[in-house]
Amino acid sequence: MADDIARDFAGRLLGWYDRSARVLPWRIAPNSGGVPDPYRIWLAEVMLQQTTVAAVAGYFARFTERWPTVADLAAADDADVMAAWAGLGYYARARNLLACARAVVRDHGGIFPDSEAALRALPGIGDYTAASVAAIAFGRAAVVVDANIERVIARHRLIETPLPMAKREIRAALAPLVPDERPGDFAQALMDLGATVCTPRSPACAICPLMTDCGARGRSDIERLPVKPPKKAKPHRHGLAHWIERDAQVWLVRRPGKGMLGGMRALPGGDWSDARPSESGIVSVDHGFTHFDLTLTLVRRDAPPQGPDAAAEGRWWPIADLDAAGLPTLYRKLTDKMLERDA
Repeated sequence: MADDIARDFAGRLLGWYDRSARVLPWRIAPNSGGVPDPYRIWLAEVMLQQTTVAAVAGYFARFTERWPTVADLAAADDADVMAAWAGLGYYARARNLLACARAVVRDHGGIFPDSEAALRALPGIGDYTAASVAAIAFGRAAVVVDANIERVIARHRLIETPLPMAKREIRAALAPLVPDERPGDFAQALMDLGATVCTPRSPACAICPLMTDCGARGRSDIERLPVKPPKKAKPHRHGLAHWIERDAQVWLVRRPGKGMLGGMRALPGGDWSDARPSESGIVSVDHGFTHFDLTLTLVRRDAPPQGPDAAAEGRWWPIADLDAAGLPTLYRKLTDKMLERDA
């Protein structure tokens, strides 16, 4: 009976996917006969973590044009990759991206391993990415659970335990449904269903292939599922950044390799703290990080720091070419506001 239920679930879902699959640059269309490229699948999955498909598409195209293979990426300069990543956020992922590519080349001859366990052993690859690459790239019957899939399964099985405690229940409910045939398409079908039909707001239940046995169908509180934990108030921090200009150039530094925005080019400045700065600035911007919000104020300085290490700490960058500096979003917002002010 359980096997019949699983086959019926997978059959309805895959039939819908064959008709309705999204066209994505890293995806092999269902029943096309194409072979997934593990490098492209892995790169897309890393980029898509906590980021939308629409935001990732352009970055994916630029990365794969510039570094078409994992060996190309492994040989890339760290600064070039960090600059190309700018705007995607969570910059530790970019550092892990390089570390993983280099481990694949160094330890696996440039070929991604094909099991969840071996993938999980690579730098920066956690349970979700290991499962998704194993399923989509290698056809392993892995249990893939992202935010879209969480929503579909929580509603279908009417799981009312709040997240994150519900994650274990969701995974346990999904595991027996994963088919041995087409597990990668099965995972991508659930992702697509959550992205286009079983959406957070106003789900289109009438066209859902799983509607006949969905536990949440017809409930007025379906949008409540999966149940989110109460939001905690985020602390608010403040910081200063320095605008140091000379001959139509601005002084940029590279942030330390570890910590927030590690390894990225940025405007120089001090630490971020709970205290408001005593100096008034030219402009300021508000920016939200995962665990705190920040107000960063820009102040003008006459010259960069002096000393024997000054040349290694920063460089003059043409203001007209700031787009090529790969500034993270926080500093891009600040420089844009500064340049708008001076326009």
